[in-house]
Amino acid sequence: MEVDYSKIKVVGFDADDTLWVNETYFRESEHEFARLLSAYETENKIDQELFKKEIDNLDIYGYGIKGFMLSMIETAIELSNGRVDSNTLTKILDIGKDMIRKPVEVLDGVESVLKELSGKYRLILLTKGDLLDQERKLEKSGLSEYFHHIEVLSDKKEDNYKNLLEHLEIQCEEFLMIGNSLKSDVLPIINIGAKAIHVPFHTTWAHEMVHDDDDNGGYKTIDNISEVLKLL
Repeated sequence: MEVDYSKIKVVGFDADDTLWVNETYFRESEHEFARLLSAYETENKIDQELFKKEIDNLDIYGYGIKGFMLSMIETAIELSNGRVDSNTLTKILDIGKDMIRKPVEVLDGVESVLKELSGKYRLILLTKGDLLDQERKLEKSGLSEYFHHIEVLSDKKEDNYKNLLEHLEIQCEEFLMIGNSLKSDVLPIINIGAKAIHVPFHTTWAHEMVHDDDDNGGYKTIDNISEVLKLL
């Protein structure tokens, strides 16, 4: 299906796993967390319970590493029936702190794409998660100079996008969103009448998965972010 990008004036970019590596660190941390709790349950069961706890806590903690840390602690207490010791809880906190201290690994092709597009379009960064952590990653990435506006959203649903575009006085038909998540970066954008380009990352959080019948098309999927330059 051909998608017409001729009216685009503003291009939005997701951050985590679109501009830099993120989900890989969560997978590594989940494995370490399961190792710490191996005396209580299997790794598969621990993964399942942690995921359920994260989803239950989204309305309270939101997205990001700090909420993930709290969910790990709650899961450890519940799976151990309150028997988990303080040393293990300290190690769980250390897992989260180590994630926050991770270097920012900018993905291949990202900076050249931003440099090229920033001379033709107004670029904005639209991400969700913990404000302090996202600001830290953006600063360490060295990419902030390319963006006219930076927004950390509590979520990425249709209303979040509509309210932001209205606030920034951007017409939907003039807006393009680029990101790795169909659920957060593509489908809500298509549903409000804007355009989207999907750049899959090799690892995707289960919460960001969509069923085939939710995927209504109307966007482009590319293998590498550098291919954006061929479309715009």
